[in-house]
Amino acid sequence: MDVRNVRDKAPVVEHNGTVPVWWMVESREMKDVTNGGFLELVNEFEVAGGGHVEPHSHPTHEFYYVMSGRGIMDIEGDVREIGQGDLVHIPPDKVHTLRPVSDHAPIHCFCFAVGVKDAGPINYTTH
Repeated sequence: MDVRNVRDKAPVVEHNGTVPVWWMVESREMKDVTNGGFLELVNEFEVAGGGHVEPHSHPTHEFYYVMSGRGIMDIEGDVREIGQGDLVHIPPDKVHTLRPVSDHAPIHCFCFAVGVKDAGPINYTTH
């Protein structure tokens, strides 16, 4: 499972010394693996304490960035606890699910996905 945390990254000063940047994915790092892809979606979501994301898959490189809370991420049986500052890469067509570690506190994530070349529309209400 590819999980990267902002706390593990040293900032690089960019834009003529005006902005510290913590590179979670380096420029062009995923060029080959996403060749022909497209930005499929960008959203925020929250899984309530005691809830879970239904196990599902889709033809995208999906990324969850944990904004608050802690959860258990499962990508095809590779299970890991994740928390604030973690960026999780979910490869295309891998079954994945997420649940908060607590029945009383949610996990809140920012999500974006890069669709794979020639992928058709995805119905997110059922996937």
